[in-house]
Amino acid sequence: MERPAWAPRSIDITVPSVSRMYDYYLGGSHNFEVDREAARSAMEFMPGLPKIMQANRAFLHRAVRFAAGEGITQFLDIGSGIPTFGNVHEVAQAAVPGARVVYVDHDPVAVAHSQTVLEGNEDADVVAADLRKPQEILGSHEVGRLIDLDRPVALLLVAVLHFVEDADDPYAAVAELRDALAPGSMVMLTHASYEGIPLPPERAGGAVDVYRNIRNPLIMRSRDEIARFFEGYDMVEPGLVPMPKWRPETAPEDEDPYAFSAYAGVGRTA
Repeated sequence: MERPAWAPRSIDITVPSVSRMYDYYLGGSHNFEVDREAARSAMEFMPGLPKIMQANRAFLHRAVRFAAGEGITQFLDIGSGIPTFGNVHEVAQAAVPGARVVYVDHDPVAVAHSQTVLEGNEDADVVAADLRKPQEILGSHEVGRLIDLDRPVALLLVAVLHFVEDADDPYAAVAELRDALAPGSMVMLTHASYEGIPLPPERAGGAVDVYRNIRNPLIMRSRDEIARFFEGYDMVEPGLVPMPKWRPETAPEDEDPYAFSAYAGVGRTA
C-alpha cells in the first residue's frame, strides 16, 4: 500500500483507526482502505452510522456556540479527531474573535492534520496526549500557552468516552479534569448507548464487535452510567438527552432515527 504524503511515517497504515473511520463516515478523505473496510463492516450491522456522526457533529457546533454565547472564550477539545469542516476553532472564533482552542488527540494522523489546519492561527494548537492521562494534557506547553485555568473553560469530550474502558476509569479522568477547571467552566459530551438505537441490541452489537476486533472497544453505556460523568456539574437545560434534542435548531422529529443513538449533555461548574 502506497503511503500518502499526509500520513506520518510513524503510523501503521495497515491497521484501522477509529478517528480515520470517523472521517470516512463524515465523507472525509483522510482515511485508508483498511479504515473504509472496517467502517463498511460496521455499517452492515448499523447502516445509520454516518447519520449518528452527523448528529454528533451538529451537537458539537450547537454546544460550542452556546458556550461562546455564555461568555466562554477558551475551549479544550479532547479526542478531537481528524479536522473536518466546522472545527471547534472555526465555530468558536466565528462567534468570539480571539477565542482560544486546544485540541487533544493520541492519533498521529489527527495531530498531524490539526497542525496543518492550524498553521498561522496563533489562538489554536494541538497536543498529542491521551484522555486517560489528564496531567499530561493540563501540563502541556500548548495548554499552558493558550488556556488560563483560572478562567472558565469549555471542556469537550465529544464521542470519546465510549472508547475508554471501565478498567481505565474514565470517571476518574473526567473528575480530574473537572477539578482543574475554574468555576463557571462547562463540560460538553456525547456518548453512544444501546438505548436509542433503532435496532435490536444484538444486531447493533455486531457493529460493536467490529470495533472490538480492531482493538478499539466501543463501550455502550446506559443513560445512568453516562450521567455519572456529570458529577460535580450542574446540568444545563434540557439535561442529558438524545443528541437531536439538545437545544435543537430544527425539529427533532425530522431527524433520522439513527441520530438518537447517543446521549448529549452540557454541565456547568458552580
